[in-house]
Amino acid sequence: MSNPKLKDKLNDHLCEAVLSLKSTEECYQFFEDICTISEMKAMAQRLEVAAMLRKGHIYEDIVAHTGASTATISRVKRCLNYGADGYNIVLDRLGIKKDTTLRNGEKK
Repeated sequence: MSNPKLKDKLNDHLCEAVLSLKSTEECYQFFEDICTISEMKAMAQRLEVAAMLRKGHIYEDIVAHTGASTATISRVKRCLNYGADGYNIVLDRLGIKKDTTLRNGEKK
């Protein structure tokens, strides 16, 4: 369930615009126009952090691979566990599976 505070005509229009894109190239073109380079890189970084958390990576590995701060990693982790499920929907559709092993190799 999405946050009702975000629901308005402008955000509906933005979501519809994203859904209208038909290729990766169109996505690049749209995001290049609508976002700064830093904003796009930040979104991509958060998605990679989410994928790495789902795969069971530890914070140190995520920081080294993505350059994300531990605060960003914590926020993404909170969203994965208690958020609106947006990350989980996307990660499921991208085929990124949850790690089902513990540190000692046992199954969860």
